[in-house]
Amino acid sequence: MKNYRVAVIPGDGIGIEVIEAGLAVLDAAAKAVPGFALEITRFDWGSDYYRRHGRMMPADGVETLRGFDAIYFGAVGDPEIADHVTLWGLRLAICQGLDQYANVRPASIVAGVASPLRDVFPGDLDLVILRENSEGEYAGAGGRVHRGLGTEVGIETAVFTRTGVARIMRFAFDFAEKRPRRRLTLVTKSNAQGHGMVLWDTVYAEIAESFPTVETERLLVDAAAARMVADPHSFDVVVATNLHADILSDLAAALAGGLGLAPSANLDPERRNPSMFEPVHGSAFDIAGTGIANPIGAIRSAAMMLDHLGAWNAARAIENAVDRVLAEDRVRTPDIGGTATTPEVTAAICRALAEG
Repeated sequence: MKNYRVAVIPGDGIGIEVIEAGLAVLDAAAKAVPGFALEITRFDWGSDYYRRHGRMMPADGVETLRGFDAIYFGAVGDPEIADHVTLWGLRLAICQGLDQYANVRPASIVAGVASPLRDVFPGDLDLVILRENSEGEYAGAGGRVHRGLGTEVGIETAVFTRTGVARIMRFAFDFAEKRPRRRLTLVTKSNAQGHGMVLWDTVYAEIAESFPTVETERLLVDAAAARMVADPHSFDVVVATNLHADILSDLAAALAGGLGLAPSANLDPERRNPSMFEPVHGSAFDIAGTGIANPIGAIRSAAMMLDHLGAWNAARAIENAVDRVLAEDRVRTPDIGGTATTPEVTAAICRALAEG
């Protein structure tokens, strides 16, 4: 029996609801596929914690998390608190503090879910976007001067280091090499940004020499967005900067049926620190507490967590159960055309797990 210590941070809004759904599915998976157990520790960090303490998590929060095998995260954001305060105070603080530099966002159309694209069906869109998670425009470099004056200036500096670019490139090539199609697309904007983006192009070409079996191509981000809509099948694995991949992965999720279905992982590939797993969607306060949040993104993220931890059979079982429930087209939340509640979808996936 393998035991894993998991830190659970539901966060804000629907994050609380979908994480509870994910935990229920994880419990069902442990019963259906013996061989592992999860020791869950919950943390009430988030916007309500901020209201009580003036910060999103304790000063030693990142250090506290180092003692866990993985982190299961819900969502962050509150309409009453500035977004940069909530994001930098919790999610980005964890990602950067634990050097989770590789963000993995798969997107695929599954049976029973309609894409908004015409004549695009399961198998036509099946890609993974790899996002550099520690540098770029989200590095936190910059500032504001002359605040409140007509001459006020805001500077946001994109930071790219050879070390940071090289490690996400190696991760991306290794990831693509394990996929059946072995195709890796680099997305930049190096025609207009001739320093940092050209560094990405240069390092990509250098590392490609060590992976002769991986087919490579380079696209500008605007061309990539257009082609993702016009020809999604042409993509297999995409690697891009923090900002570009953030935008493209939301586009890919929407094309695959909606953000509510999309999982993600924030990895420290060297496993020096715990990695964090979360649905792509935000806190969605407009539907929080109504019981209609789609839990599948969080449930799929739980499967990614088990896969990372080594409970591969349980991870596959969860993915199969989700696919079966979606394919049957009887129990689904309103965002993908149904009328079911979050607990009803969760219960259906738990039943599918129990039935094998």
